[in-house]
Amino acid sequence: MLVEVRDLTKIYQTGNVQVAALRGVGMEIDRGEFVAIMGPSGSGKTTFMNLMGCLDRPTSGTYLLGGEHVHSLRDEQLAEIRNKHVGFVFQTYNLLTQATALQNVELPLIYAHKKQRRQLAMEVLDRLGIADRAHHLPSEMSGGQQQRVAIARSLVNEPSMILADEPTGNLDSKTGAEVMELFCRLNAQGITIVIVTHDDHVASYAKRLVRFFDGQVVSDTANDAGADTEKEGGS
Repeated sequence: MLVEVRDLTKIYQTGNVQVAALRGVGMEIDRGEFVAIMGPSGSGKTTFMNLMGCLDRPTSGTYLLGGEHVHSLRDEQLAEIRNKHVGFVFQTYNLLTQATALQNVELPLIYAHKKQRRQLAMEVLDRLGIADRAHHLPSEMSGGQQQRVAIARSLVNEPSMILADEPTGNLDSKTGAEVMELFCRLNAQGITIVIVTHDDHVASYAKRLVRFFDGQVVSDTANDAGADTEKEGGS
């Protein structure tokens, strides 16, 4: 088991008002799963992803990542967990604008104090078919190319899972399908992927669909078509 969540709550205080973003969420995710988390705005799905990625702390409840209780770790320990075990992919790519593709992918390796950073970064860029853009700035690349660089950056430390928040939101439909097919191939290699999306088509690539509403999980179902979507996604 990779992810174990029990009775997770998150309450935000706005003045004298308390807003419950999560209300007793429980979930398990096995290694190698491909999960889509869906729900309308304000349903709690992004809050849940932030907690899974150790970007925030729950108000109460437990969260185990790879068997380790991470909900009670210190900030520096959470930062280490994020760098070693979680890869992030965002809708807006979040690339450093004045750094090349290669430098962007090297960044997590610097934080991890790894050697042979340039070689490792080039290997993952090549793996994603974008090595020819290694020395280009984000402004010199298309949206799809930037997202591939972002995915390469998320992969370079060989994380336990990739968390993707609306990864096709800024892409046209053809490029978005190419990115989702890339996620399918990565998942077929054994990488755990969790995607947060409001798009039914994007969610259809996943093998499991979890729906949030008002801070709670309202459905959690297998998506038998997910394994075949890669072959049909570009049509």
